[in-house]
Amino acid sequence: MSLYRKISLFLAVMGPGIITANIDNDASGITTYSVAGARFGYGLLWTLVPTTIALVVIQEMIARMGVITGKGLSDLIRENYGIKAAFFMMLGLLVANFGNTVANLAGWAASMEILGLSKYIMIPIGAISIWMLVTKGSYRFLEKILLFACLLYFGYVISGFMAKPEWIPVLKSAVIPQIKWDSEYVVLCIAIIGTTITPWMQFYLQSSIAEKGIKKEQYKASRLDVIIGCSITDIISFFIIVTCGALLFPHGIRIHEASEAALALKPFAGDYAYLIFAMSLANASLLGAIIVPLATAYYICEAMGWEAGVNKTFKEAPQFMWIYTLTIALASLVILIPGAPLVLLMVLSAVINGLLLPFVLVCALLLVNNKKLMGEYINPKSYNYISWGTVIVIIGLTAFLIVTNIIPAGGKI
Repeated sequence: MSLYRKISLFLAVMGPGIITANIDNDASGITTYSVAGARFGYGLLWTLVPTTIALVVIQEMIARMGVITGKGLSDLIRENYGIKAAFFMMLGLLVANFGNTVANLAGWAASMEILGLSKYIMIPIGAISIWMLVTKGSYRFLEKILLFACLLYFGYVISGFMAKPEWIPVLKSAVIPQIKWDSEYVVLCIAIIGTTITPWMQFYLQSSIAEKGIKKEQYKASRLDVIIGCSITDIISFFIIVTCGALLFPHGIRIHEASEAALALKPFAGDYAYLIFAMSLANASLLGAIIVPLATAYYICEAMGWEAGVNKTFKEAPQFMWIYTLTIALASLVILIPGAPLVLLMVLSAVINGLLLPFVLVCALLLVNNKKLMGEYINPKSYNYISWGTVIVIIGLTAFLIVTNIIPAGGKI
């Protein structure tokens, strides 16, 4: 195959892998990386290397299932493990994703307020805009918009260079682990893994590949799409940690939100870096508010055997469109209610995501190793080792966190 043909094939397939991985850096993810940099400097950079390897392996596995079966992950769980198992898993994910959507719209509101715009105006504008984009546009059009928006994430790379870090300590920290056995450090380790490898990603990626109609012959190009997407998302994460590690950590500035990071950067990095950070947060938040409810609509409809897809109309896929619509509308209302328990919702969402992730990964691993389903495309042994290792590490870290919270040891966030 000529180089031109290979490039054409990749461009035709490109989208699901890059979009899914990049939009995983939503408001919650950016908050996690900002807090990690502000509290531990470059001390948590090393976690990005094993997390990126695990992310590539898991996302490639999910993409392969989508290509070979032509079905979404919820479809396969329902068909292989029954509607009850699918229903209860989807119920948990619905609650978790609602919290994620609230977090993303809160990030959008906070970034707009940094720029001097009222959330009571910008939340309705943002919500209606993304609702129109999904319900009135085609999958291809939506994909092009999302791919363009993914380019705006590189604002964080620019911020990282504007922070003028000392690169030798940065690179050392990226490859040499600096492990601290206290609960605050472990919380952020778990948060980095949890915000990088999320349950909704697995469902959205496989559903979008199935809807796009990627075939076996295009599998290698689809795999490259996933690898590029996963690599970019953790490069962005790297620069967010570096920015906050270089500018906030030396001054002992403690933050709890990504919007606080943007404001805190202003005295040290100037207006440009602060504005780039705020605008990048706005972009990431709005993209997360598009994709997380979309993932919710995909997996619930697939689990229940209902019609699903961005290319469908309200008449063709009423449940899909109404789930998307109600998720956006209710999350927007929550943000606009004075004194709404936003922090509680976000924490609950993170906890449910953390509890569900091992179950989702175990289901995916059992499915991808099913020869009747995947034929010659089952997992190689190396993928199984990394994937099962990831599940064990997540369970182990979560158990450690529970123990340290019950029997307090060390600091807390």
